[in-house]
Amino acid sequence: MQITCFIRYQVDPFQREAFRAYAQAWGRIIPRCGGHLLGYFLPHEGTNDIAWGLIGFDSLAAYEAYRARLRADPEGRENFARAQAQRFILREERSFCEAVPQTLDQRPAGSAS
Repeated sequence: MQITCFIRYQVDPFQREAFRAYAQAWGRIIPRCGGHLLGYFLPHEGTNDIAWGLIGFDSLAAYEAYRARLRADPEGRENFARAQAQRFILREERSFCEAVPQTLDQRPAGSAS
């Protein structure tokens, strides 16, 4: 079973660029540690303090192995430490969801792939 870890962040809206740098660093770290990075998303319209990170895994066991590698990764530890020092993340929540494969990446009718 494939799962996606949805991370919901409440961020300081005045430190948007600090969160962007944090997310960009995960673009290097997460794949190296075994996660399938689906993307990070900053607030754009509407609520200005909610951001998302989505990471895919083959199973919860794969997620646990990833977390162990992440804790041992120097750049990962540094990124966590920067977030704590700069305090741009006010709250973080994780949810794990199973995808319905037939619904993934459905493009509008008539659009190019």
